Amino acid sequence: MNVYIITGASKGIGFELAKQLGEAGNYVVGVARTDTSLDGVKFYHADLSKLEKLESLMYDIVSSVSEEVESVTLINNAGMVDPIGIIGTVHAVEIAKAMTVNLTAPMVISNAFISELGNFNGKKRIVNISSGAGRNPYEGWGTYCTTKAGLDHFSRVIALEQEKAEYPVEIISIAPGIIDTGMQETIRTSSEDAFPLLDRFIDYKEQGKLVSAKDTAKKLISIIENESFNEIGPIADIRNF
Repeated sequence: MNVYIITGASKGIGFELAKQLGEAGNYVVGVARTDTSLDGVKFYHADLSKLEKLESLMYDIVSSVSEEVESVTLINNAGMVDPIGIIGTVHAVEIAKAMTVNLTAPMVISNAFISELGNFNGKKRIVNISSGAGRNPYEGWGTYCTTKAGLDHFSRVIALEQEKAEYPVEIISIAPGIIDTGMQETIRTSSEDAFPLLDRFIDYKEQGKLVSAKDTAKKLISIIENESFNEIGPIADIRNF
């Protein structure tokens, strides 16, 4: 049996990943702030901005998994693009929340995942959903770019550390491309003053350049299930596959 733990599983890519992996007969655990239901998916309600509960949440999830497991994969998918705005105009509380959800929470969850499964000798993988914004600067996305760059570098560190582990965790931080999700809607409703590239992202939608969450999830799954997974990372871009 293959186990998948997916954050942000109630919508967008996370929802499609949970749906498709569940339909394929895997044991899927979804973590989300909003309630939802999918056949074959066990959901845990959690707000990733509340860090004090994340370690115990991961313990509960891992302890609920049967011992007869071939692989366990953590997909850190949850994220937010807000606050959108030129640095000097955004609110400190919004910056702190985005840093927590996009970077600190995946770090805490990954730390607990690696700790709880330290003696598990099956296949262990972490997939961090990053962004091209972590590798290229965009005006108005100072917080988002920074959190995704941090997630990339965190992944590099884990990859380096796990080379010395007896039962190593394989990891990639992958940019999924430009996807037609609620995050894109948030971007399009921002102002040009806050996000100078607004017209470009409106054009992506109007010209049909956005990839569906369904197709993106399907491609991500093919990468995750690839036997050469460990040779792909730690930094990857879905558009190269």
